[in-house]
Amino acid sequence: MKVGILALQGDVREHAEALTELGADVVRVRVPDDLAGVDAMVLPGGESTTMSVLLQSSELYEPLAARLDDGMPAFGTCAGMILLSTEVLDGRPDQRSFGVIDLAVRRNAFGRQVDSFEGDIPFAGLDSPVHAVFIRAPWVERVGRGVQVLARAADHIVAVRQGPMLATAFHPEITGDRRVHRLFVDIVTGRA
Repeated sequence: MKVGILALQGDVREHAEALTELGADVVRVRVPDDLAGVDAMVLPGGESTTMSVLLQSSELYEPLAARLDDGMPAFGTCAGMILLSTEVLDGRPDQRSFGVIDLAVRRNAFGRQVDSFEGDIPFAGLDSPVHAVFIRAPWVERVGRGVQVLARAADHIVAVRQGPMLATAFHPEITGDRRVHRLFVDIVTGRA
């Protein structure tokens, strides 16, 4: 299984370590040719408006959008959740998203950098809570039909799945707990 990680900005190294531990062949995706042979994609945390601009300037937006529209599995964390959503609230007018998970997400909903926090939250299908790190995190304000809510924090939706798409408002890649990444690997391999 070859998993691409959008490597324009954000938590690339941390996701690569998590996926490598789980047996995935990791490819850092920076240009369209890097998508060749990739079975799934991770869109990491970072800054969603910057990532949107870099996706355009690297000419990655259109080929990645085509692969996602064709059903390639994807996992977005924080900014990656924003990029996978159908609607971005409080985004810049020129900000683009891939629109492959039917949800409305509010950028920086939990507050500024100084409002970042962490805590244990229940996560559907896991036998114990996940330690979640929220850094200038979004939250989900609306989910469409077919979107499964996996986790909530402070009464807000913070993890979802729709078909082969998984997204979290928090950063599981920096905690050492690989269960959310394992869920994504299981989605890619058809075991989830």
